[in-house]
Amino acid sequence: MHDSDAPSTVAPPAVAAPATNAREPVLSVVDRTSEFLFGLFMALTFVGAISVAEAGRGEVRTLLVAALGCNLAWGLVDAVMYLVRTITERGRTLSLMRAVRGADAAAGRAMIQRSLSHAAAGLVSDVDVESIRRRILALPDLPVRPKLQGRDLMAALGVFLLVVASTFPVALPFLLINDVATAKAASRSVALALLFLGGFALGRYAGYGGWRAGFMMMALGAALVVAVMALGG
Repeated sequence: MHDSDAPSTVAPPAVAAPATNAREPVLSVVDRTSEFLFGLFMALTFVGAISVAEAGRGEVRTLLVAALGCNLAWGLVDAVMYLVRTITERGRTLSLMRAVRGADAAAGRAMIQRSLSHAAAGLVSDVDVESIRRRILALPDLPVRPKLQGRDLMAALGVFLLVVASTFPVALPFLLINDVATAKAASRSVALALLFLGGFALGRYAGYGGWRAGFMMMALGAALVVAVMALGG
């Protein structure tokens, strides 16, 4: 899911692309929004479990602490899995480049073609594939094994912080408002607004239209929370 290490690219920028002055974000728009929405969904399942009729301040506090603890745990898991996925994809790319360098021209081009995504394969000509193969052959010695970089650790930290940070907007009303029913309504309103903004950002990024995607994300988020709670989440 991460731009610089996607398996559909033959040589990741860190290995083969020429240097540029442009500074890319550590996480893409899709990564940032998706991680925040994931944490938001998790927090909403806890908020949805708060009973307006029965919950006292002690019970509410316990559920909010549980929500934060859950997102701390899942943020850590998500961050570690981001690093695992990154090193795995980078290793796959490195193995592909070694194979291309050790094969004849026809076999090398076939390997490159198979590594491309369906979308990329339709946009790349045989001349482009041969150009990629020649660039791989022209590279200096490849690293012995894939390595994580400081940028990868920063991205993993970003994943963790996004998941954890998503807990606070839905929890804050319960800390500021004494009436549980009012706090729950305010929390849901905040959550719906954040779901809309997340969908809006994804829609704008994908070119589908922000407003439509925002309302669709609100509906999807509500449905997902209901499904998670029904399954015991």
